[in-house]
Amino acid sequence: MLLTIAIILFILWALGFFAFHVAGGLIHLLLVIAVIVIIVHLIQGRRPL
Repeated sequence: MLLTIAIILFILWALGFFAFHVAGGLIHLLLVIAVIVIIVHLIQGRRPL
């Protein structure tokens, strides 16, 4: 779940950064959130069912 959110945020950041060039601060904030989510996911690892 967290990894999916991180991937979506990264894709939105990439689209905004390379395609639209709008709201520079917001785009970088999305990147930071995506990186934090990935780090949290890596620290927590997979939870058993």
